[in-house]
Amino acid sequence: MSKSKISQSEITETNTSRTMTAAAMALALGSAISIAAVPDVAHAEGMEKCYGVSLAGKNDCAAGPGTTCAGTSTIDYQGNAWTLVPKGTCEETASPTSPTGFGQLEAFEEK
Repeated sequence: MSKSKISQSEITETNTSRTMTAAAMALALGSAISIAAVPDVAHAEGMEKCYGVSLAGKNDCAAGPGTTCAGTSTIDYQGNAWTLVPKGTCEETASPTSPTGFGQLEAFEEK
């Protein structure tokens, strides 16, 4: 039986890789926690999320699976993409894809 020898540089390389992986995971978790903890200032200023009123690429956030956030809607009046509007105006704003013909306070499936 022969024992294979591991060099000091291989040990250092492995430890460095593990440290970097752990650091990346900690950073990702920290970012997620800090984003969740940020207060929704826009809502405090009399604004509300209105789904189905933004044009393609002009949404403020939430554009469904596979998208990151602002500017990621792929079609005009996308039902799962929202834009901030003055409170009380969403359901008066035209949306040709909405079941009611107006913006919605929750995501919807386009007609």
